[in-house]
Amino acid sequence: MTTATREETLGFQTEVKQLLNLMINSLYSNREIFLRELISNAADACDKLRYAALDNDALYEGDSELRIEIEHDSNAGTVTVRDNGIGMDRDDVINNLGTIAKSGTAEFLQQLSGEQQKDARLIGQFGVGFYSSFIVADEVTVRTRKAGTDAAKGVEWRSAGEGEFTIGELEREAHGTEIVLHLKDNAREFADDSRLQHLVRTYSDHIEVPVKMPKTETAKDDDGNDVEGSEVTTWETVNEATALWVRPKGEITDDEYKAFYKHVAHDFSDPLTWSHNKVEGKLEYTSLLYVPGRAPFDLYERDGARGVKLYVQRVFIMDDAEQFLPLYLRFIKGVLDTRDLSLNVSREILQQDPQVDKIKSALTKRSLDMLKKLAKDSKDSEAYQTFWNTFGSVLKEGPGEDPSNREKIAGLLRFSSTHTDSATQDQSLADYVERMKEGQQKIYYIVADGFNAAKNSPHLEIFRKKGIEVLLLSDRVDEWLMSHLTEFDGKSLTDVAKGELDLGEVEDEEEKKAQEETAKAKEELVKRVQEALGESVQEVKVTHRLTASPACVVLPEHEMGFQMRRIMEAAGQPLPEVKPILELNPDHTLVTRLEGADGDTFNDLAHILLDQAIIAEGGHLDDPAAYVKRLNAVLTA
Repeated sequence: MTTATREETLGFQTEVKQLLNLMINSLYSNREIFLRELISNAADACDKLRYAALDNDALYEGDSELRIEIEHDSNAGTVTVRDNGIGMDRDDVINNLGTIAKSGTAEFLQQLSGEQQKDARLIGQFGVGFYSSFIVADEVTVRTRKAGTDAAKGVEWRSAGEGEFTIGELEREAHGTEIVLHLKDNAREFADDSRLQHLVRTYSDHIEVPVKMPKTETAKDDDGNDVEGSEVTTWETVNEATALWVRPKGEITDDEYKAFYKHVAHDFSDPLTWSHNKVEGKLEYTSLLYVPGRAPFDLYERDGARGVKLYVQRVFIMDDAEQFLPLYLRFIKGVLDTRDLSLNVSREILQQDPQVDKIKSALTKRSLDMLKKLAKDSKDSEAYQTFWNTFGSVLKEGPGEDPSNREKIAGLLRFSSTHTDSATQDQSLADYVERMKEGQQKIYYIVADGFNAAKNSPHLEIFRKKGIEVLLLSDRVDEWLMSHLTEFDGKSLTDVAKGELDLGEVEDEEEKKAQEETAKAKEELVKRVQEALGESVQEVKVTHRLTASPACVVLPEHEMGFQMRRIMEAAGQPLPEVKPILELNPDHTLVTRLEGADGDTFNDLAHILLDQAIIAEGGHLDDPAAYVKRLNAVLTA
């Protein structure tokens, strides 16, 4: 190894500067995770070389015993982590160490506030990887060479983490990467054998690649005394170095499962639950799936990286193998190790392999069963609520994307409802069915732009009067969800703001007869209002769904709702015009006044009632100025 030549000083990507500054200040209390992150990256580099060597074993360069080595120099205050994995060339170094190559980074960093406790949680969502070195080091040196390249193609990278880095050429015989941390004065505790070994066994015992540390032994004479000059240094493996997922479940502790999750997910927090399963027979594979405790920052980027780590007979194949889980389960992390795929499998081959579909179906079922168990276990009810608050909106994509598992997914959904009138989504469809009134045949729900808009909708008035529960939906995905979720446990789901109101046997015959008589008595009023509103409405009728409001608008049963229309229009999607049905409350004072009015007053009142009903529904008026003018005219009459 020689000194780096042809050096060049470059600036970090803006996002890296921000992340480094906040991370160093926010993660001080968690600084020991630097070793876990560096070992994890080194293990990934070894996995990638093993996979690349399947097609070209010359990449090993005569050194196929993959390993990670850690040593320290107490006097110099350094810790060195090296591997003989795939290594990096100059472009790799700049891309991997000078930028954060993740979409949405800028948006993520905007959430950071400088408040250490809050930012530590957010940074944990992002994952810090190599940059965690600067939590304990005031200078970091990286020496690396990509396997299969000339020894003169080595690269040296240096930085103090303050906005720029220096990169130069280096002659390096060994392929792989060596990272030298020049420890800060207050971090010299890490330049210690027992401290480093403890961290390896605590955070990285599960790493399949051996993690080795030097051990010096001295020969003894017959009397048991040290023989001067006989010191011999050997490299001792300090981790289990066995793939955790191939070990029997009974031999693995919860702490080991949690540590392995932090490795595969690059997360600081513990998972909510996990499922470890070995399948033998026509299909042979082992899966270890986790439900995270918090969402990654790019959860809602449907095109982002997702999926499990794929191994074939313990040989690493790829990160983020998305073909084995549906998109609505993109939050699931873990490992899949199978015997039923070729070792030189590629993403293109995966898309065509029938075995993939079978494994995907099985892993989907396993994931849903894992969530069902989390929801059922009474002691974990809080854990499931944490899951739902974090990933519920994503799981709601399931009924539309995965019809074969629609009923299972429906059982996992949680909603707000008039049962509690709480914005917390903690009511299941099974809970709703248990509370249904005698004679009730349907599950009722309403979709609105926000919880308060749903909770206070005029459409709920008759339901509250009758004591019939209504689900209150306000997530952007909810109307799309309900267009695919039309039934649960043999009960149809019905939008109370669409179509004819049908309370089934909850209403007795006397009530129905009285409603018919009222409708007949108000036929003339309905006709006059219809003429005044003209093409603005599809129909006018009297209603019994209102008890306090004068009017409401109802859409045809299979028509797109106001919320979905606004979302589609905001996305630039042209939509055909929809004329609502105006329903009048015959017992309301304003409707009584309308019945006794004529001329312009009647016309103004009719339009005011329609416009107010549209506003209450969350709709937008085509001509707000006309509404204000009519309202002022009536108020000053």
